[in-house]
Amino acid sequence: MNIEGQCHCGAIAYEAEVEPGSMTVCHCDDCQIHSGSAFRANIPAPAAGFRLTRGTPRTYVKTAESGAKRLLAFCGHCGTPLYACAAEAPTAYSLRTGAIRQRHDLGAPKRQIWAKRRRAWVRLPDGVECFDGQP
Repeated sequence: MNIEGQCHCGAIAYEAEVEPGSMTVCHCDDCQIHSGSAFRANIPAPAAGFRLTRGTPRTYVKTAESGAKRLLAFCGHCGTPLYACAAEAPTAYSLRTGAIRQRHDLGAPKRQIWAKRRRAWVRLPDGVECFDGQP
């Protein structure tokens, strides 16, 4: 599925190719903090199918519990989180679903990760694969 995404103010925009139904919900502490919410919903896009069409995002490199370095991209004007990827030579982008224009057509989450850190009041649909940490 071809999708378009952009930040709230429109300074940054992109196009990507994603597979509907491949969304992941992450409950890790970092995603809770970076999203300002109880979790973050992401959908993968192969690097070959991702293209910035407007602007240049600001970036922040975080170190995951595994030691892997992840580049987080966001709008420097309005702060909208856009995507994450490997800090060097990314093969895929983890797109933040809230910034995708077609977000209502992406389907339900396929899996949830870091469920051991899920807030007690968060419930996802039955049948969503569940992992206590990073699979």
